[in-house]
Amino acid sequence: MRETILSMQKIDKRFTGVHALKGVDFDLRAGEIHALVGENGAGKSTMMKALTGIFPKDSGEIHYLGKLYNPRGPKEALSRGIGIIHQELNMMDHLTVAQNIFIGRESTRGKGLFLDDKLQNQKTEQLFKRLNMNIDPKETLGNLTVGKQQMVEIAKAVSHNLKILILDEPTAALTETEINELFTIMRDLASKGVGMIYISHRMDEIGMITDRVTVMRDGENAGVGDTKELSKEDIINMMVGRVIYEDPKQQSNVSKDAEVVLRVKNLNAGKLVKNVSFDLHRGEILGFAGLMGAGRTETARALFGADKIETGTIEINGRPVRISSPMDAVHHGIGYLSEDRKRYGLAVGLSVTENAILASYDDFEQGMFVHKKKVADITKEYVETLKIKTPSVEQLLKNLSGGNQQKVVIAKWLIKNSDILIFDEPTRGIDVGAKSEIYTLMNELVEQGKSIIMISSELTEVLRMSDRVIVMCEGQITGTLDIKDASQKEIMKYATKRD
Repeated sequence: MRETILSMQKIDKRFTGVHALKGVDFDLRAGEIHALVGENGAGKSTMMKALTGIFPKDSGEIHYLGKLYNPRGPKEALSRGIGIIHQELNMMDHLTVAQNIFIGRESTRGKGLFLDDKLQNQKTEQLFKRLNMNIDPKETLGNLTVGKQQMVEIAKAVSHNLKILILDEPTAALTETEINELFTIMRDLASKGVGMIYISHRMDEIGMITDRVTVMRDGENAGVGDTKELSKEDIINMMVGRVIYEDPKQQSNVSKDAEVVLRVKNLNAGKLVKNVSFDLHRGEILGFAGLMGAGRTETARALFGADKIETGTIEINGRPVRISSPMDAVHHGIGYLSEDRKRYGLAVGLSVTENAILASYDDFEQGMFVHKKKVADITKEYVETLKIKTPSVEQLLKNLSGGNQQKVVIAKWLIKNSDILIFDEPTRGIDVGAKSEIYTLMNELVEQGKSIIMISSELTEVLRMSDRVIVMCEGQITGTLDIKDASQKEIMKYATKRD
């Protein structure tokens, strides 16, 4: 049995109107990779914020390396060997790799009067050698892939002589190759005695990389077990208190004579949309699959007017349309749920109501003002319809979980009465319970006659939800599959096909 380096006992935390942690226990051993899982809002982030000193716990005790531990902030936690890699990277793109790693701890010469870039680069090289990372310390960070940037952030954390590393959804934006590289580094750190807390919604990865699993539900510890003794279904059941089925769709729900609501012909836009043509039928979920950089998001952005279309035609309900801006797309009944909802889909500093009518202000104008009662009434209607968990429609969006934020984006386009919805990575960063709710909602929307383009990097999601699957590679459509003929193997064959 490895030494226990962290013990959190009966941790309690309340916010206004929310009992976030209810006497939670958690422990971590040296050299262990310990998964911390649960639905959004289950208390995982609150636990880690209490551990890293972002805010104080209300009651309970934390013992770290055998001593009582009460950090006064993340800086103190880091100085004592506890670091966290957030899902959204916190680096400076314009600086070099070495400058990012040692920012605030720069190497100097001449009695501290001058920066010593040469020494700093040498220290970075030594650090990368220890971690088996192949990255140039002198390279500008912004020139690296997201995966490499994440490696740099891990190296930065490790340079503080960590005993505990917390990784929050570390693989959300990584390719399969980059995920394998990350896991290699994690196993190497574990072999050197670093304990890791691994927060993820990806059940398959938890089985591959972790030693133990702690499941949280509604602010409580719902169970702990060795990973090898827990099935995926066991973990999900502990998370949500019910069984969730993820079987692939067996056949299309769309009739062969269904009306074509969107026809795209020979679309070209930038470097990653090359001669793209496809039809979308009423009531259809059309899945777009492919590897990172295949051109799926770029195609969606062109259709929504966010990127300039160079050549090609678009028809909606049989009529040619010109889309040169998102405003044009909205006017023609297209709604777009971006893969980066916080950057492109939401204003997290505004309320649920303000976000819900972002696309529809014109529809609620009363002279120079917005009709507040109508806005409040329709927002409440969709909060109830979509089962959005919020204490009030005036709640700031940043206080909602990821799954509920995603539902607010959907509400925004339903209030605008969009008939064509583009869902780009609709369940990225949300838990299995919220995923299931989003899937149910998507199925209800197509039953009502809406049509959905769904872009997803999760092949299980593509196979579960799609009526047809379009596969892209390097900006081109390389295959179109009826769902009854689709499989992960078949999709990957076309995803790696080059003309």
